[in-house]
Amino acid sequence: MGLNQQNITRFLMANLSAFGFQVLLILAASYFIAPKLLFQKKYAIFLVVSLAVVALSAYLSSELTINPPPRRGGPLGPNGPRPPSAYLIHLLLISVSYILSVLAETFLFAQKKEEAIAKQTAALAESELKFLKMQINPHFLFNSLNNIYALSISNSEKTPESIHSLSEMLRYVIYDCERPKVPIEKEIHYIENFIELFKLRSSKSFNINFTNQLENTSVEVAPMLFIIFIENAFKHSGIEKGGEAFVDIKLQSSNNTITFSVENSLPKVKIVKDKSSGIGLQNAKKRLEISYPSQHDLNIENGSTFKVDLKLYADA
Repeated sequence: MGLNQQNITRFLMANLSAFGFQVLLILAASYFIAPKLLFQKKYAIFLVVSLAVVALSAYLSSELTINPPPRRGGPLGPNGPRPPSAYLIHLLLISVSYILSVLAETFLFAQKKEEAIAKQTAALAESELKFLKMQINPHFLFNSLNNIYALSISNSEKTPESIHSLSEMLRYVIYDCERPKVPIEKEIHYIENFIELFKLRSSKSFNINFTNQLENTSVEVAPMLFIIFIENAFKHSGIEKGGEAFVDIKLQSSNNTITFSVENSLPKVKIVKDKSSGIGLQNAKKRLEISYPSQHDLNIENGSTFKVDLKLYADA
C-alpha cells in the first residue's frame, strides 16, 4: 500500500511538467506568437509555428512524465483495453490550453484596439470641432468690425455701445466657447448682442424678431451653433436694405428638447454668391454630427422663404 502511494506521488509530481509546459505555452502565445504573428496578419506562419510548438511541447511533456501505476485486476494481453498514449493525452491538454490562451489574447487585443480607435475618434472629433469653431470666429469678427467701422466714420453716438456689445461677444467666444456645452442663457445673450450690433449700423427700421421661451434657463447647448443659421439668414435675406425683408428667430425648450427655428425672406433679385457661400451651413451640419450624434433633427426648406428647423434632444 505504501509503495503504491509512493508511485502515485511520483506520478503526480512528474506530471507537473505538463502543467509547466502549458504555462510556458500560454506565455509564449500571449507575448510572442499571437502579437508577432497572428495580430500582424501572418496567418500561415502563425499556423505552422502553432502546430510545431504544440506538438513539440506535447512530446517533451509526455517524455518527462511517468506513466501511472497499473490498476490491479485489469485484463492484460492483446485483448485487453489499451489506455491512450501519454503523447495523445498531453497533446489534447496542451492544445486546449493553447487555443484558450490565444482566444483570450485575441479578445484582449480586440478590446484594446477598440478603445484606441474610440480615443482616436474622440480626439479627431475634438480637433475638427475646434477647427470648425475657428472658422466661425473670424467671420463673426470681420462682420462686427465692419459694422463698428461704419458707425465710427459717421461719428455716431452709437459707437461706444457697439464696442461694448462686441466686447461681450468676444468674451463669450474666447472664454466660454472652449467648453463643449454652455448654459443656453449665454447663447441667447450672444444672439441678442449680435442683433443689437446689427441694428446699430443704420437708422433704418429692421424687421428682426427674436423670441425665446425656456422652461429651464440652465439647460446647456453647444456654443455658437444657432448663430451659424442666424448669420446665414441675415446674409441671404437682404435685411440690410430694410423694406419688406425680415428675419424671424424662435428658441424654445421643454423637457429634454430644444427647438430652434429661423426664417428669412428672400430678395426678388438674387444675391450674388461668393466663394464662402454655403460653408456656414456645412459647418453647422458637421458640428451637429459631432456634438449631437443621433440626437438632432435638422430640416431646411428653401421656397418662397428660407427656413431652418432644428431640434436638439438632450440626454434623458
